[in-house]
This record gives sequence, structure tokens and C-alpha cells, in this order.
Amino acid sequence: MTGTDNAVADDALYVLTAVLLTPAQFPSVLGDDYPAACVALGLDPCATGYGLVMGQDGEGARWTVAIDDVSLVAVAIASWDCGMEYDLSPDERSVVRALPGWPLAVAVAAPGVAAPHDPTPDPEADDEELPPLAPPDPDAWGPAQRRLGADAVASQWADWREQISDETVLAAADDGSAEETTEGDEAPGADGENASSPDSADAGADSTDGKDVEAETTDGRSVAPDTDSTGREDIVPDSAPSGTHPGVRRALAQARAYLDAPPPPGRIRSSFAPGDARTIRADGPGWSMVARTDDMAFLLLDEMPGEILPVRRGGRLPGLLKALDALAARPS
Repeated sequence: MTGTDNAVADDALYVLTAVLLTPAQFPSVLGDDYPAACVALGLDPCATGYGLVMGQDGEGARWTVAIDDVSLVAVAIASWDCGMEYDLSPDERSVVRALPGWPLAVAVAAPGVAAPHDPTPDPEADDEELPPLAPPDPDAWGPAQRRLGADAVASQWADWREQISDETVLAAADDGSAEETTEGDEAPGADGENASSPDSADAGADSTDGKDVEAETTDGRSVAPDTDSTGREDIVPDSAPSGTHPGVRRALAQARAYLDAPPPPGRIRSSFAPGDARTIRADGPGWSMVARTDDMAFLLLDEMPGEILPVRRGGRLPGLLKALDALAARPS
């Protein structure tokens, strides 16, 4: 192990929490896909993955220890999620690398030691030592915050879904224009009648000529995250109408391109959802998607800070989600 690794190996680690780093499940704050997340930690993206154990040493310094005993960490997480105690004590032989800091916010601290802080840099460490890990700034907006927001929507799907009205929708037509329609009403014609804006007249013509509507979006919602002890974030909705955005079209087109050129492992992930559905999480350049295969989708864009853009189930979205699910990495 490197000098940094020895610093924590010679001291007790008070374990506070742990997460998996595998192609099917990893802290998305680290990257769009599994290889990118591994690179961020200086790890080889091996197929079996790692467990990331976060804790404090005897002086209170924050450490993240990557171990190759993935099953051990998975059992610990499952036990904690069920409200059971589990003593996560990795064998030293399973330690792959120890990194200063935490990549996620952790609200708890070890008793009887100093408050969490970054360890003192090791003067004997080589120049390739990574700076201390730290969670992204919650007051900023960028790829990390966008991905965390999508994770939060996925974990609180029911809360977000019930906010979307089934009566009024903002439909995005194939040419990128939009019109507002109400269930039971006819779509506006080529003359723009009933269109919500002058730019929506052309969309009305397309909506009646047999073309599939690729997506339907409603008002965007703002993200106001709170973080719990595991680093997971809660979303507090804040109404923020945003209308149709070209980024929605771009993100859906790039997601569809994955079907012809599969992305790196973990760029698309599929997890359990009620019934026979699956929850899809996908990321791409400047966008994140969370969707249910039996329902709709939500998009977050780098160019729309804090906004959640619902994408309603249209003519082609179900097929896209089914195809993405077939490509996705799944928890074993």
C-alpha cells in the first residue's frame, strides 16, 4: 500500500457507513458510469467492483477505504437498511486503497474522537496522491449535483409522480416545438388554434399527421436537497415552470443512440420497481434520466440548474425505456 494507505492501515477505522462501487450500483457523484467512478478514486474498473467503507481514524480524520470484498459490504448495507446492527470489519487483506476524505456527505460522527476533518497530508506520499475526497457543493450546480438529483428523484418516485397532473400536459413534438393540451381536447391544428404560444403552431400540425410524439413534458421543478447520514439526498419540490427545452430532445436522442452504440458499464442502470416495472437510471453528456418502464421519465440538465423536467409517456418513450432496460447493468 502507499504511504496514504499505511496511515489508516496502522490505525483503527471507526466505520460510519458504506456504499457499493459496482457497474450496477455506485455513487453517481463520482461519474456518469462505473469506469469514470473508478478513475475518480484511482481504482481499476474491475468487473466485480468494490465496497467503499467510510469512517474516521483514531484522530477523527475522514477516510474512504476501498475493499474487494463486495459481498461483505452488500450484507452490511442490507442489514442497516432493515434496521439491524452489523459490525462491518473488513479484513486488512481485502483493502485495495485508502483515500482521505469522503465522497458523500455523512451526517454522523464516531464517538470519542475529534470531529471529522481531512487528514494531514503525508509528506512521504508520491505526487499521484489524490486530494481529499469531498461531497459536491450543495449551493452549486454541475454534473455531480445533477446526478445526485436524479438519484433522489428515483428514490422518491411516488412523491414526484403524484405531482404530475394527468389533465394538463405540455407536449413536445418531433420538431422540438410544443403545445399545451388538455385530456379530451383535440390537438391544435396547423393554424395554431388553442396553441399556448405563437411558436407552437407548427407543433400542432405535426401532432395530427401521424408522427409519434417522442416526449411530453410538464412544468419543471426545482431541486432543494437535504442529505442524510448515508449521503443520500432528499428532494423538496419547488414549483418552477420551465416549458419545453431543446435539451430534452437532445437527451432523448442521445439515450436512443445508446441502443446502436452501447455506452460504458453503469451508464445505464436498472433496479427494482413495484409490479413488473423497472427503474431506469441513465446519464449522458450534460443530462441525467430517471424513469419507470411502465410510466414516464424525468430529466435533469446541466443547462437547467435545479430543474426537474418530466417527460410524459408518448409514442416512442415506452420502447426506448424497454430497450435501455435490456442494456442496463442490474444488481446481482
